[in-house]
Amino acid sequence: MHDETLQRDLGESEEALQGSLSQGITGAPDAVESRIRWLVAHRLESLATAAGGWDWLFRDPRDGRLWELTFPLGSLHGPGPRRMAVIERGIAAGKYARTG
Repeated sequence: MHDETLQRDLGESEEALQGSLSQGITGAPDAVESRIRWLVAHRLESLATAAGGWDWLFRDPRDGRLWELTFPLGSLHGPGPRRMAVIERGIAAGKYARTG
């Protein structure tokens, strides 16, 4: 069965998405984690990476907002759940090699 809510563009009022995994960093993704993966694969434009590839900068082509993908629990074994949040252009320009 296919969950249509997972394949949903970012809304104007959304500013952050925090995924989680069952059983810590090795378990199955929850709906938010799955949605982040779908957005990255199908909707957002990849612009740059930082922190040795652990932090990613994306642009939403629909509204031009910049989104940062991070792995807050990346210090644990495995990347852990993803977090995406809107990032200001000035902060992105300071952190990433190019902001597109």
